[in-house]
Amino acid sequence: MARMLFIVFLLVPLIEIVIFIGFGQAFGLWPTLLGIIATALIGSFIIRIQGLALFEKIRQTTASGALPAKQLAEAMMVAIAGAFLLTPGYFTDFLGFLLLVPMIRSFIYQQIKSRFSIVAQSHTQSGFNNENDDSDNIIDLDDKDWRK
Repeated sequence: MARMLFIVFLLVPLIEIVIFIGFGQAFGLWPTLLGIIATALIGSFIIRIQGLALFEKIRQTTASGALPAKQLAEAMMVAIAGAFLLTPGYFTDFLGFLLLVPMIRSFIYQQIKSRFSIVAQSHTQSGFNNENDDSDNIIDLDDKDWRK
């Protein structure tokens, strides 16, 4: 994992530099800088609209008594998109705009969902009660059992 992060933190700035140089040569300095500012402004406007819509969906889903797992995951992806769009650079802006496309967020959510199991718990008078009582499939580990 540390190696992967190192590669990402090394490659992303290099990609950004190459794109900056290419755009600068093709369009000039000021249009290149203006493009970065414009994408940040447009992206922050779109994020605000989508973020407010997602918070409303989360509120409605919670009010109906359902677990808003998909809406929370999409809200996290919109927050990550915001970080990408506010980071100066065309490559990170591209990634940020990709995360603002609902179909792409749904695809990413489906990929994440297929790897994890979400178990909801409800609070009863006797304590927390597992709604999906699959006690045969639950393995309870102590700290010493799973930490390296």
